[in-house]
Amino acid sequence: MIDHDKIKQAVRLFLEGIGEDVTREGLADTPDRIARMCGELYGGIEEDASVHLAKTFAVDSSEMVIEKDITFYSTCEHHILPFYGKAHIAYIPDGKVVGLSKLARTVEVFARRLQLQEQLTGQIADALMKYMQPKGALVVIEAEHMCMTMRGIRKPGSRTVTMARRGVFESEPALEERFFRLTGLGV
Repeated sequence: MIDHDKIKQAVRLFLEGIGEDVTREGLADTPDRIARMCGELYGGIEEDASVHLAKTFAVDSSEMVIEKDITFYSTCEHHILPFYGKAHIAYIPDGKVVGLSKLARTVEVFARRLQLQEQLTGQIADALMKYMQPKGALVVIEAEHMCMTMRGIRKPGSRTVTMARRGVFESEPALEERFFRLTGLGV
């Protein structure tokens, strides 16, 4: 659970640590603002993807379902800097589908935590497999990391692409090829 008082205390110490006057007008309310922001940015840690993936609808089809270009914002756990981009999800139903907005909500559950992109990609795929029980799932994430843009190597515009394949996407390469052809992502 997010502890607003601890966050405010930590922000005050951080500001003092970089040489700021925490009592000056521009910073006086910053610890409270950041504590509230943390509730928004990291609220996914208190959420469970099953809530979004539990409501399914029966279908006769087992054709691939794709939801692409799901915008997300997350925070790198190594530098506590943002990374952001697009998630692309495909699954092969096994008698049931989920509402399309639920796929985007699932991305949000995991993105709104301190994260690694590789981990985020796998968590989404694993949640689909666990709660929807499709024949297979594929998740591709493309993201720009501010830790590469603002500091360190300073390479704005570079993007990291990660992929997680589960079920039939691992055993049937033609499905993965079809996904890339249909989405136009081409790797």
